[in-house]
Amino acid sequence: MNIQQSILRLVTEPPLDAYGNSLRGCISNQFPQYAILHNHREDGSFLYLYPRVQYRIINGEGLIIGIEEGVSLIQTLEPYLETIALKGNTYPIVRKQFISENVQFDLAGSSNTYGFLHPWLALNEQNYSEYMKLGSRWKRHEFLRRILTGNLLSMAKSLGYIVEQEITVPSMALEEKTTYLKGLPMVGFLGTFSVNFEIPDYWGIGKSVSRGFGTIEKFEKNK
Repeated sequence: MNIQQSILRLVTEPPLDAYGNSLRGCISNQFPQYAILHNHREDGSFLYLYPRVQYRIINGEGLIIGIEEGVSLIQTLEPYLETIALKGNTYPIVRKQFISENVQFDLAGSSNTYGFLHPWLALNEQNYSEYMKLGSRWKRHEFLRRILTGNLLSMAKSLGYIVEQEITVPSMALEEKTTYLKGLPMVGFLGTFSVNFEIPDYWGIGKSVSRGFGTIEKFEKNK
């Protein structure tokens, strides 16, 4: 399935020293009239769809990813972005790069290996307790395998892609990582996994992907 995507890369001086959630707050506060920038309706209720705008800070650079209807919006906002205000600091934007292209999101004929650049938030209040009760590392990995498959199915449904064959995750090497969401400690996961699915680089999997969590990148050797 071809999906239109754009990436607006923002280079600042000095480099950004924060996380994607801070960039999200800066942009959505600057343009509150656009619901898909912050994934909330005017009444404050949550938009239950795979976020069409996602925010990343990678190696000190800001990335704003537009998916489908997010593409034209990011292009519209780009000329108005001159500085980025994060945590009381103002970062002048010294260079911008806007790339629009079609990317693949669908079942693959063989497995691809991906790494999490930022922690994957796989667990919620309900399945966290279930996960902690599982004694062995193998059982926990099998549990996470099912959650990862469910995350991909949810993404596909939101993007209008029908998954007609089984999603398989032949390998997974993950480690727990304590992270924070809205100031609260959370269990996240870093590491790698293989799956028979084509996922664009820098897309997020799991909870709070618009804030940068669950950001993935395909291993270079498989590109």
